[in-house]
Amino acid sequence: MSELATLARPYAAAVFKRAKETDATVKWSQSLAFMSAVLKNEDISVVIDNPKVNKERLSALMLDICQEHVNEENENFLKLLVHNNRLTLLPTITKLFEAYKAEDEGYIEVEVLTAYALSKEAKQSFTATLEKTLGKKILMNVAVDKSLIGGVLVRAGDRVIDGSIKGRLQHMQKALQ
Repeated sequence: MSELATLARPYAAAVFKRAKETDATVKWSQSLAFMSAVLKNEDISVVIDNPKVNKERLSALMLDICQEHVNEENENFLKLLVHNNRLTLLPTITKLFEAYKAEDEGYIEVEVLTAYALSKEAKQSFTATLEKTLGKKILMNVAVDKSLIGGVLVRAGDRVIDGSIKGRLQHMQKALQ
């Protein structure tokens, strides 16, 4: 993953810079998300991985699929990725773009895994605590993972806070070995 991020970072930074210059971060965000979703389709990934498909045909296919969701700059970016054999980096570029956007707008996307669903009040309280801890506005995505047994696992960028029973048991197991 880190190698992909290293390759994708210059593209994401350039796209974000251009999006800021043209006041189009929302449009770029939507377009990148759509193009990344297209790449997740198994039929498309087979075509992308096929060395017999030339770059022009691949560009034409992608542009045809994405035509209603991209503007001229998005099209040029897509063509550039195809030309440089970097189309598979698009999901990573999208993730990095969203991180740059969040940083610029003063919030951070946080993934929270809980053993049980949080009530509305618990979610609000937990959001306030995380905002205080991280010093930023929080955009929280909550998912239930029963394997945690109890507690929560929080991922905020490269920071992980493991307050789960499963995490504590794993820590104890390592300490006992």
